[in-house]
Amino acid sequence: MTKNVFIASTEPYSGKSIVALGLLNMLLGKAQKVAYFKPIINPDLKTRRDVHIDTVLEYFKLPLQYDETFAFTRQQALKLLEKESQSEMIDTIIHKVKKLEEAHDFTIIDGSDFVGEGTAFEFEANINIAKNLGSPAIIVVSGEKKTTSDVINSVLTVLRNFEMREVQVIGVIVNKVKQDQLKDVKDLLPLQLNKEIILSVIPEDKNLSAPTMKEIYEQLGAKVVCGEDQLTNQVDNFITGAMQVPQFLNHIKENVVIVTPADRGDIVISAIQANLSMNYPKVAGIVLTVGGKLDKPVQRLVDGLSSVIPIISVKSGTFETTARLGTIHSRITADNTKKVLLAIDTFDKYVDVKSLEEKLVTYHSELLTPHMFQYQITKKAKAFRKHIVLPEGDDDRILKAAARLLNQQIVNLTILGDAHQIAASIKRLGLNFEHTRLDIVNPVESPLYNDYVQTLYELRKSKNVSLETARDLMTDVSYFGTMMVYKGHADGMVSGANHTTQHTIRPALQFVKTKPGISIVSSIFFMCLPDRVAVFGDCAVNPDPTAEELAEIAISSAESSRRFGIEPRIAMLSYSSGTSGEGSYVEKVRQATRLVKEKRPDLKVEGPIQYDAAVDPVVGKQKLPNSEVAGKANVFIFPDLNTGNNTYKAVQRETSALAIGPMLQGLNKPVNDLSRGCTVDDIFNTVIITAIQSQENSATELPGSKKPVETTVLA
Repeated sequence: MTKNVFIASTEPYSGKSIVALGLLNMLLGKAQKVAYFKPIINPDLKTRRDVHIDTVLEYFKLPLQYDETFAFTRQQALKLLEKESQSEMIDTIIHKVKKLEEAHDFTIIDGSDFVGEGTAFEFEANINIAKNLGSPAIIVVSGEKKTTSDVINSVLTVLRNFEMREVQVIGVIVNKVKQDQLKDVKDLLPLQLNKEIILSVIPEDKNLSAPTMKEIYEQLGAKVVCGEDQLTNQVDNFITGAMQVPQFLNHIKENVVIVTPADRGDIVISAIQANLSMNYPKVAGIVLTVGGKLDKPVQRLVDGLSSVIPIISVKSGTFETTARLGTIHSRITADNTKKVLLAIDTFDKYVDVKSLEEKLVTYHSELLTPHMFQYQITKKAKAFRKHIVLPEGDDDRILKAAARLLNQQIVNLTILGDAHQIAASIKRLGLNFEHTRLDIVNPVESPLYNDYVQTLYELRKSKNVSLETARDLMTDVSYFGTMMVYKGHADGMVSGANHTTQHTIRPALQFVKTKPGISIVSSIFFMCLPDRVAVFGDCAVNPDPTAEELAEIAISSAESSRRFGIEPRIAMLSYSSGTSGEGSYVEKVRQATRLVKEKRPDLKVEGPIQYDAAVDPVVGKQKLPNSEVAGKANVFIFPDLNTGNNTYKAVQRETSALAIGPMLQGLNKPVNDLSRGCTVDDIFNTVIITAIQSQENSATELPGSKKPVETTVLA
């Protein structure tokens, strides 16, 4: 079941607020805690607040602070886009929504309003936000001033854009449709839509779209002359009072507002009388132009009436005022309970509420974007904070990553090296550390050194390692860090920023060793592509695995992907798909695939398969029409290191993908290797995945391991 839904539109004044109010009312009848969130708001110039957020919070009495209900103002979002910081914007939105989800049963996410400057970015931003939140979408399309053909084309265009970006649309609501178009829209649009999409068509309703005198007063910056208690009057029409009274009276329509200069006392008095008469429609109000005041006799007459229509005064001229009235759009505000209730009633009347409820209950998204993935792994690491050792304290990148990790309270850290030199580097780099989570250890000065030497000697003496050799080896930061992990004084190790892969993992292979039933240590990369996360293995360790080893790599990779929230669909890659190719290389992959199916029938696996058939649904269907993996694989197993290493680097460089890893699989405790060309981000992410790996080992300790020791904190 999904925990949120995204309401999206493509234009201003579509009636999206009706859908938001209706959904909130529906969900509050089913769930105890419902939240409301707008990623980007367009606050009112006077109050500096979003009108619709205030309406929702006040009417439904939601226990939310205003600042919890949005992420950015339009101006802030535009500045981030100008700085090419869209990733920062998306990350902030994800964090705020996930925080709401933790405390609520359901969250309604309301897209942009398309009002104001800089609307060009909003449509793409809405799709991007919905995608990164894994939200199903309800699209609202306005039928105002559109032909039936225009309505259908608008719906199909927006649907195509959402589907191209893999955002599932569960409902389409066409609002403000003219009465004479209702039947055509209802009959023709379903023929163009997927049957799974819930379609609702809402007719035009002046009672919802018409502004009140209060809204006219506020948006024109007017002053109240009289009738302040009647500013809630609805305005359906407006006329200019610049004619003789008999002609003027003929133009009065229901809920009309009259625009006239203040010196036309005859028009003002006639309007008041018409409103009192049983023979004329109701007059909503009067707007006096050019900042004028009523003549004193007329003002005295008005003041003496027990009930009077609202009269307001503006500084602009009659023509300008009339033009501005035509651009005023109504907003549903908390003080207009009548309109709020009408919006909810309209939603209940025209939307298939039961089907929508069922859709929301059964919806599940398998899409995992890079932003979602990074959010999830960071949250998982924070949930059960582990202790990671970083042996390369002489590398500035390590210290910069350590500062981020500690300040975000993701892990506890031990950094190996000379404490004075590291302290000097921290000062030189201007880093701020949460020192209570940091321990700096010089291996040869550590009180644990002799114990570690003795342990290494006992473990390796059968391999002709002498006590003196063990003493020398334990001065090496890779051996010391790995021994910390072995003994339980750290939960995992990350190294390799300035050491080779062999130097990093040799100690782990010598005494941490592999898990029971695992014969080979392998690696995976989490490839954070622009719109999804894939798993590549093995791209760092095994030059030419056998079929049996390849099957083991595939199974380990599938288990790793599940551990990190990716449901595996495994592609065993080769230069041939299915039965079309022959040769020793493709036969190795074919045999490995067969072994995976025998050992783990629960896994979805296909092989041999080419990369294009694995990722492209069209090619996949052509080459392997009956496959449940072809075209939608997310775990890719390469036949050898030459292919895997080159492919991951090519993908990383050509698509600007973030490659997190390599993450080693199969060891009893996590030790992970960095590339010597790694960035601070690479180190940061590798420590996080190491922490998550170590969470699984908490209940299982190696022989000879101890509980973590008390450490000395660098002051």
